[in-house]
Amino acid sequence: MWIAAVSLAAWLWLSLCQGFFWRTDVRLPARTAPGRWPSVCVVVPARDEAAVLPASLPTLLAQDYPGRAEVFLVDDGSGDGTGDLARALARRHGGLPLTVDSPGEPPAGWTGKLWAVRHGIALARAREPEYLLLTDADIAHAPDSLRELVAAAHTGGFDVVSQMARLRVESVWERLVVPAFVYFFAQLYPFRRIGRPGSRTAAAAGGCVLLHADAAQRARIPDSIRHAVIDDVALARAVKAGGGRLWLGLADRVDSVRPYPRLHDLWRMVSRSAYAQLRHQPLLLAGTVLGLALVYLAPPLTLLCGLAAGSTPTAVCGGLAWLVMAGTFLPMLRYYRQPAWLAPLLPFTAFLYLLMTVDSAVQHYRGRGAAWKGRTYARPDAVADEG
Repeated sequence: MWIAAVSLAAWLWLSLCQGFFWRTDVRLPARTAPGRWPSVCVVVPARDEAAVLPASLPTLLAQDYPGRAEVFLVDDGSGDGTGDLARALARRHGGLPLTVDSPGEPPAGWTGKLWAVRHGIALARAREPEYLLLTDADIAHAPDSLRELVAAAHTGGFDVVSQMARLRVESVWERLVVPAFVYFFAQLYPFRRIGRPGSRTAAAAGGCVLLHADAAQRARIPDSIRHAVIDDVALARAVKAGGGRLWLGLADRVDSVRPYPRLHDLWRMVSRSAYAQLRHQPLLLAGTVLGLALVYLAPPLTLLCGLAAGSTPTAVCGGLAWLVMAGTFLPMLRYYRQPAWLAPLLPFTAFLYLLMTVDSAVQHYRGRGAAWKGRTYARPDAVADEG
C-alpha cells in the first residue's frame, strides 16, 4: 500500500510541478520577419547516410529563405558514397549552394559527430554567417523551416532555437517506443523551463539547432564539448553558461526520415548514450533503476497485487497512479497521431528503457563505449565536459 501511495504522490508531483512536461503545445514562439534577413550557413554532419539523403538533403536545398544561405555537408569517412550522392542531388535539384568536404579521422578526445561539426563550422566561418543551422542528415525540413527558425530567434532574442524533430512512427516498435522517448526527454528537460530566464535547465535537440554564430564563439562550440556523447545537451549547457538564451520545443514540419523498424535499432539508439546521461556513475544507475521501478512499474503491479490480496487502498492508489501516468502520455500520443490505447502500455515501454539503460552500463564496463555510425569511443569521464 505504501509503495502504491508513494508512486501516486510521485505522479501527482510530476504532473503538476515538473514544468507541465507532458503538454505538447510548446511550438515555435511568436515571431516577426526581421528588417534584414541575416546570413545562415547550414552544417550537416554525415557518415554513411546514402539511404536517407534523397529524402532529406533536397528539402534543405529547397529552403525558401530571403537572405543568404549555404549548405555545408561534411562527409565523415563514409563508405557508401554519401559525398558523391550529395553532389548528385545538388545537381539534380538545385537550390541553395552546397559544399561537400571531408575532415579526415578525428584526433584523440573527439567524438565522431562533433569532429565533423567542427569541420563544417570552420568551413562556414569563412562566409562570416550570423547564424549556423546544425541539422542531422536524416532530417527533412519544410520549405519555410529556416525562415521560421531565424524569425523566432530574431524576435525572441534567442541564441539557440531548437526543434525536436518528429521521429518516424510506422513499425510496431516505433509506435511503442518513439513517443515514449520524446516523453521521457521532456520529463528530464521540461521545454517550458529551458526558455525561462533564470532557469538552470538547458537542452537542445541535435537534429535541428539554430545557433547564433557569436554565441558559438563565446561558448567555444564545438571545441569545449568535444568529449560529449550527448552533444545537443552539452551544446545547450555551454551556450547557457556563457549567458546565452535558449528555446526548445516540438516541431510541426521538421521530420526525421530515419527508420527504426526493429527493436534492436531503437535499443541501440537509446543505449548508446543512456549511461553517459548518468555520468557513468553506478549510484546514479541504481537510483534510476529504482526510480523507474517505483514511478512506472509499481502502479500496475500494486493494482494487481491489491486486487489479488483484497486490499482496496493498494488497488485504488496503484490504479490512480497508472491513470495519471496514462493521462499525461496521451498528449504525446496525439502529437504522434497514435491511438489512445497505447497509453496504458507505458509501464511496459518504461521497462524496456530500464533494460536499455542497464545494457548501456554493461557495454561501458565491457570497454565498448558509445558509438556513432560504427566509430566507437570510450572515455570514463565522457560527460564531464557536459556538466
